[in-house]
Amino acid sequence: MNTFVLNRRNLLAAGGSVLATGVSGLLLPARAEGLAPTPSMPGGANNYLKGAPTVDRIGKGGFWMAGTVRRAGDGAPLAGQRVQIWAHTTEGREDDQRSHGATHTDKNGAFRLEMPQIIPIFGQPHGHLAYDSGEFKTVFLRPVMRSAKDTSLEAHFVLQPA
Repeated sequence: MNTFVLNRRNLLAAGGSVLATGVSGLLLPARAEGLAPTPSMPGGANNYLKGAPTVDRIGKGGFWMAGTVRRAGDGAPLAGQRVQIWAHTTEGREDDQRSHGATHTDKNGAFRLEMPQIIPIFGQPHGHLAYDSGEFKTVFLRPVMRSAKDTSLEAHFVLQPA
């Protein structure tokens, strides 16, 4: 069991802490510096088609791409944000227009779009996602799947104002 001895050294150290943090530092919870924006990933923009249509599903489906979109700094969810998704799948190559589609985030900043099963190209099963609406800086992501047998993939955006 530890015992705290109230002596001049401990009293001065405690007083110095109060001066350094201010009384509010003792009363308010600690805060994070803020959520950093997501950087674009190398290769993320490969085969990007500007203006891909908003769709309910790409192709016949069977695979789910999902994620979230939040604001840098405070991490607030961003509703109504457009996210474009494309990949090399069982139904088409990632440069085929039919392999592209866009969806929008819900009130919680979440998105989800069904698409055909992603298959490996150049040895890696991966998807492509883009935030490209203009209100925030454009970000391209290229998440790699752990296994070509996975039936879903997640990607998360943290955006900074344009």
